[in-house]
Amino acid sequence: MNLAAATCPTLYFIGVSTRQSSIMKVFPDWAAHLGLRNVAIAGIDFPLHAPPADYRAVVRFIKDDPLSLGALVTTHKIDLYAACVDLFDVVDAHARRLAETSCLSKSGGQFVCHAKDPVTAGLALDHFIPAGHFARTGAEVFAIGAGGSTLALTWHLMQASRGADRPARVLVTDRCARRLHDIERLHRSWATGIRCEYMLAQTAADNDAVLQGLRPAALVVNASGMGKDRPGSPLTDACPFPEAALVWELNYRGELSFLQQARRQAQERRLQVEDGWLYFIYGWSRVLAEVFHIEVPVSGPGFRQLCRIAQQAGQPAPP
Repeated sequence: MNLAAATCPTLYFIGVSTRQSSIMKVFPDWAAHLGLRNVAIAGIDFPLHAPPADYRAVVRFIKDDPLSLGALVTTHKIDLYAACVDLFDVVDAHARRLAETSCLSKSGGQFVCHAKDPVTAGLALDHFIPAGHFARTGAEVFAIGAGGSTLALTWHLMQASRGADRPARVLVTDRCARRLHDIERLHRSWATGIRCEYMLAQTAADNDAVLQGLRPAALVVNASGMGKDRPGSPLTDACPFPEAALVWELNYRGELSFLQQARRQAQERRLQVEDGWLYFIYGWSRVLAEVFHIEVPVSGPGFRQLCRIAQQAGQPAPP
């Protein structure tokens, strides 16, 4: 792996197909708006579940290179954390609790590992889920994919501080038994009292079977990466969503087959369908704040301006 020393303050994007991300177009305009001068962003692509040695090489490079200020991590959040946790000087509470990282930064001479997704997923969820939805409907959550995003969104929704406004049940599927075991272990350690179920789903038909057992008003989330990192959808075209469901596609780019399936049923099934664009904005804005040590708003006129800049610079057209 050939990593050249940064020649200006640089933020890295560790993912699968980083050059296709809208952040490559949005970052320069955001940087100018936020008063960041002579800064750069660079993508580092790994295949899914890359060798631990590859993660360690990149993390050591960022740690040791003076002008490499940090990174945003997608897709590899759990694998990178597992491979590199000993390389961090500081691991924040969310990262330790969820055993994942979505942000690397430097502060006071220390190399810091953060898990920002509990915050950013929470901001996105609270934006589109009506207040009191779970308390009023008794709705369940079905998350397809047992990775870092599902960990983050379930952590947010299962907190005791939400009172009665928590899911009646949480169901998680994945193609990997080890991932299901890991998320089950973490959920149990939180001791939330919410019933959780974990199912191996090797095919779209397996996920269909879970979907058909949900109550009305369920929250259904595609956290599998399918439709962006891998082609297709985790569901078949034949499977109906629950009546009045909230459907969240975490991706905002790619073929987005899951999103299109939900939109085709939206009117008939009275679905509320959301893509991952706002999640993208919250995720990147929180990492910019951490890596460059600046204030970045998450609400109000300042946040709306960030949204406008991002839309103009790089929001993809709907598929």
